[in-house]
Amino acid sequence: MGKTRKSVRIVIVGAGASGIAAATRLLEKGFRNVLLLEAESRVGGRIQTLPFADNVVDLGAQWCHGEQDNAVYSLVKNTNLTDGTGNYFKDVKNIRSDKEIVNDEEASALKRFLTNSLPKETEEYKGSVGQCLAENYCRGADQLKDPKLAQEILECFKRSQSSLVGSDNLDEVSGRTHLEYKPCDGDQLIHWHDKGFYRFLQLLMKADPENINDLGVIGERLLLNKKINKINWEPSVDEIRVHTTNEETFLADYVICTMSLGVLKYCHKDLFHPPLPCSKLQAIQGLKLGTVDKIYLEFLSLPDSFIGFYSLWLEEDLQELRQSKRFWLEGISGCHRVLNQPRILQIWIGGEHGRYMETLQEAEILEALQWLFQKFLSFDIPHPQRIVRTQWHSNTNFRGSYSFRTTFADQLATGPWDLEEPLSGLDGNLKVLFAGEATSRNHYSTVHGAIEAGWREANRLNDLYLD
Repeated sequence: MGKTRKSVRIVIVGAGASGIAAATRLLEKGFRNVLLLEAESRVGGRIQTLPFADNVVDLGAQWCHGEQDNAVYSLVKNTNLTDGTGNYFKDVKNIRSDKEIVNDEEASALKRFLTNSLPKETEEYKGSVGQCLAENYCRGADQLKDPKLAQEILECFKRSQSSLVGSDNLDEVSGRTHLEYKPCDGDQLIHWHDKGFYRFLQLLMKADPENINDLGVIGERLLLNKKINKINWEPSVDEIRVHTTNEETFLADYVICTMSLGVLKYCHKDLFHPPLPCSKLQAIQGLKLGTVDKIYLEFLSLPDSFIGFYSLWLEEDLQELRQSKRFWLEGISGCHRVLNQPRILQIWIGGEHGRYMETLQEAEILEALQWLFQKFLSFDIPHPQRIVRTQWHSNTNFRGSYSFRTTFADQLATGPWDLEEPLSGLDGNLKVLFAGEATSRNHYSTVHGAIEAGWREANRLNDLYLD
């Protein structure tokens, strides 16, 4: 007798957004033998909501980006779970390292010029985003009335753009990124009030929102602390064997892999037997999982008028900073208040500086940030009561934050479509499927991309068992 939805064995590797989306969709379609294996001691993956200060903070995904054709927003738009950010960040100031606050209109005009210097929406640029920005900046530089200030804002702009993309710098970002990634129209910073992004996963799992330990429909189908070290998917054998580091083996007819691109980069040689095909290896090598970290500081109180600042380094101060133990502060792309958290400052840092920050002790981080505040602000910021920071790159279960398209991927003519491609047996039947945000062709780097990818692979399996 052939396999049915009730009998076929499906193992999902990873209980992040994509794994949960795949599992819940399969259960909705009538599959019953579904098992999620998660390496961490919690679910959520790169969604991690943590109690902090007056309610919660999101260490990973923080906002829902857009409304139109957004898988996340489509599930919450008729609820009271979210709200728009509006103009909350318009009062974040551009401040030079001599404490001068740059005129808002002047800073905005320079940033518009820089934004217009990026690759155009409908044109393919054969090179990197950094190269395109540099070329267009040079063409218009003679029209800039304050070249020093323009250079400072340029460097700040590049840090901010790199943080948005997830790259170390814009020189490694493909100039055709804008042709593949499709933003969802609408508010790009939809926030979750005082509940955090995890509330969305609770909705997906049909879990009790008042019980943080309730995992809803996946509760009985989830095993935590199960780190995978080998997937035997021999094409000539029907059964797949999934092995864990604690020497357990799980048998499956299908496996859906949702581990991050960073884990695939580090582990694919040991993880898959037989090895992955060349096209998938090229995608793993060509795409990249960047590092974007956060630091949250809790204070007893903060001045009401202070929303945040972007740091513009004067050249002499920047050179001095680079020679000091606080050199990593150059990687900070912004510092701002958090909606619904009046006593918190949030700091963004990425790339190589973010990875270095992950290695520091919290006392070292606090000392450096207090120095930064004194350097840029004309008023005193009190000493924080508490700090929490992320370490996405250091965590071997993630090894980064979110994915982006590189110029190397252009050279290899690869992309998410190759990462998505399932592995089949000699008989042509599916065996190993791939989900996760990095496999999304148009929405990589986002939670809605991860959700769509999980649904995509669940639907792919469901199509095999149509009545």
